Amino acid sequence: MQNVMDQAALERFIAEEFREVAGLLSVDEVTEQSVTLRLDPDDAHLRPGGTVSGPTMFLLADVAIYLAILAKIGPVALAVTTNAHIDFMRKPQAGVPLLGEASLLKLGRSLAVGQVMIRNPESDAILAHASMTYSIPPTR
Repeated sequence: MQNVMDQAALERFIAEEFREVAGLLSVDEVTEQSVTLRLDPDDAHLRPGGTVSGPTMFLLADVAIYLAILAKIGPVALAVTTNAHIDFMRKPQAGVPLLGEASLLKLGRSLAVGQVMIRNPESDAILAHASMTYSIPPTR
């Protein structure tokens, strides 16, 4: 299935409909196979010990899957997470950007399943891996 939203359209969607993450997350790349988001963590995203917090990485993963789905089906604001699992595998460094590369494993009429690999730019080491299921409303 081809994309119906490109990088600019996804950025516009975030700015207009999802202001909670506008300015925090940016769309780094959109391909037919994946959507990659970038998060530049600041002190608000750190936990004691000087590492990026789990909730921050979960936010990156959840929004990355959401936008990967929207890239395929268009701006369906009410697509929602119904299941999520995340494995934290390596300690992310403070002050280093995070990339969340989301790919869809299945895109059906009412459910989408995807995965996200979180890493630092210029590194192949996976910091976290998330798998998520989204419910897609029947309005599309």
